[in-house]
Amino acid sequence: MAAMAALQSSMASLSLSSNSFFGQRLSFPSPSSLPVKSPEKPCLIVVRLKRWERKKCKPNSLPILHKMHVRVGDTVKVISGDDKGKVGEITKILKHNSTVVLKDINLKTKHVKSREEGEPGQIIKIEAPIHSSNVMLYSKEQNITSRVGHKVLDDGKRVRYLIKTGEVIDSEENWRKLKEEKKKEKTEVAAAS
Repeated sequence: MAAMAALQSSMASLSLSSNSFFGQRLSFPSPSSLPVKSPEKPCLIVVRLKRWERKKCKPNSLPILHKMHVRVGDTVKVISGDDKGKVGEITKILKHNSTVVLKDINLKTKHVKSREEGEPGQIIKIEAPIHSSNVMLYSKEQNITSRVGHKVLDDGKRVRYLIKTGEVIDSEENWRKLKEEKKKEKTEVAAAS
């Protein structure tokens, strides 16, 4: 503020001809009239991301979740990447970056430090996520990959189906199997701990 006032007074004291542009007095906008941008709000919801990954947020600080054509329990085929051609089942979906984790596919090596004294470190294989655009729904019966379509059945239920084969993916039997498998996993984890 003081620097701006000093600049104005020094420009006013210059004696140049009155008909030149430079002889006229300069008027600077006051700092209070300048638009000030407020810094964007940081995201309040914490998701397990790498330090260098930036997460896009909505104006209300919630993360942007992507719509995906696959769900947990679907059988898919990898259509690009190192594991191209492999068929597997989806075990986990990460909607904030539109990736999926497949059972026993895209295995990466991880070096784990020892946590307690005397315990050796380990080298383990973990399932890394694959982008959802690199997988396609797969029909086990006809061995065909297909895009997904949506339709409403006669009883009013909205289901997904394979466009090439017409096979309905979201049947109640599939959901029952998936729920039973989850219950088994929970009891195994509880028994192990």
